[in-house]
Amino acid sequence: MVGIASIAAVLAASLVTAPAMAAGAASAMEEGKKLAFNRKKGNCLACHLIEGGKAAGNIGPPLLAMKARYPNKKDLHDQIWDATVKNPESPMPAFGKYEALSAAEIDKIVDFIWSL
Repeated sequence: MVGIASIAAVLAASLVTAPAMAAGAASAMEEGKKLAFNRKKGNCLACHLIEGGKAAGNIGPPLLAMKARYPNKKDLHDQIWDATVKNPESPMPAFGKYEALSAAEIDKIVDFIWSL
């Protein structure tokens, strides 16, 4: 009898936490979008075309089909952290290396960009 009650409690908890986790992920992506579009933070639109953005630049490639371009999300993270590791001539700022963005901000931007 105790086993069934325990199982029921675990199932009930998972029903509550799954939507909360999904909402948290969506919230992080929305925060990432705000950071990416913010001219004083990520400022991704200065160089990249991003759906929903205004006054996009064309120095960098359009940010679309990102999961296909970066199947490994960590590779995208590393690119945003410091693009000069793979390409010393990259014009992309090293947002993490030079602490232009915090690690948490970069994580949120990665979540957003990877969703494109």
